[in-house]
Amino acid sequence: MNARLAAFLAWAVVAASLAFWALRLLAHPLPVPPQALPVSMDHAVRGDVLKLFPAAPTAVAAEPQLASRFQLVGVIAPRAGSAGSAGAGVALIAVDGQPARPFRVGARVDGRLVLQAVSSRGADIGPAGGPPAATLAAPTLPAPNTGSLPPPPSLGGTTPAPGMATPEGVPPDMQTPADDVPPPRRPGPDMAR
Repeated sequence: MNARLAAFLAWAVVAASLAFWALRLLAHPLPVPPQALPVSMDHAVRGDVLKLFPAAPTAVAAEPQLASRFQLVGVIAPRAGSAGSAGAGVALIAVDGQPARPFRVGARVDGRLVLQAVSSRGADIGPAGGPPAATLAAPTLPAPNTGSLPPPPSLGGTTPAPGMATPEGVPPDMQTPADDVPPPRRPGPDMAR
């Protein structure tokens, strides 16, 4: 049985070798297309090579990254100068795209960051007892709607809907006497005699 297995493996190796060399010798390579250009290695690298390597991290770049993780949705701040205004207030903050949650001043927002202070249009977050790491601003309110109200309806009748023809807007040859006549009155109890 071992002799048969050894013979089979030997003939398999011979067949694989013959197939490899037959494909290598009989295959014709495709011609190079006419629009192909040769690559030359004699040109120097063009451009700024320093862009390939990352720059050393700076503290200035870390602050916008920290501030981008938090979104201030709203604040409840006491009036300036009121009794007990220091250390009071609540901020509605969304952390890392999660739904917004309320945080009191001094509450832990994320990791070692706490809500340090709340003003009427913003909030400061940072480490407890340290300087603010990020100042969040409340979203600006949209501009109030301005405009004018439509004129009140006249006392003698009603104003037509926009786009409807009025007797004044109809040429005189197209007007009928019915346009000038008020509608008939319905008989009431005082007219029933």
